Amino acid sequence: MSYLRSLPTDAELLHVFKAFPALVKPLLELHEQLMRGPSPFTAAERELIAAYVSGLNECDYCYGTHSAAAEAFGVPAGLIAKAITDLDSAPLPERMKPVLRYLSKLTRTPAKMLPSDAEAIFDAGWDDGALYDAVLVCALFNFMNRMVDGLGIQTKPGYPAIAGKRLREIGYAGLATLLER
Repeated sequence: MSYLRSLPTDAELLHVFKAFPALVKPLLELHEQLMRGPSPFTAAERELIAAYVSGLNECDYCYGTHSAAAEAFGVPAGLIAKAITDLDSAPLPERMKPVLRYLSKLTRTPAKMLPSDAEAIFDAGWDDGALYDAVLVCALFNFMNRMVDGLGIQTKPGYPAIAGKRLREIGYAGLATLLER
């Protein structure tokens, strides 16, 4: 239930954006650039990262939405949940596992990051651009998870599938048009 008294108790994130529009445009532009702009990671991989970080943070709203978006881009259903539960045995491309391991540590214990953590990503064949993008997507979704949970925004049944499909079809930039209505 939304903690914002000016919004309905069942408010979605779009309600928050409409109520407090000052920072929405730059926030959605950042999302669009990080999640759909040029990157060593595909859109599916970036949505997987968003869902993985959100799952680690137990942010049901973002986890559900971005799991559905990742699945809309072709990530197999249930894969992200398996990665959260047991990354080593999850049927992910081996190249993604060090990235997710790094992001798990960054999310849970950021002050304990070491050069060897980054080296594991480079050893898997990724470059500086991949590390940079992975860290920024991770940081963005740690921010969004805190925002959503701090404002009491909760997911409703069926919402993740709708939101995930919408993100696949119109991206983050397209959300701005929904706010104009």
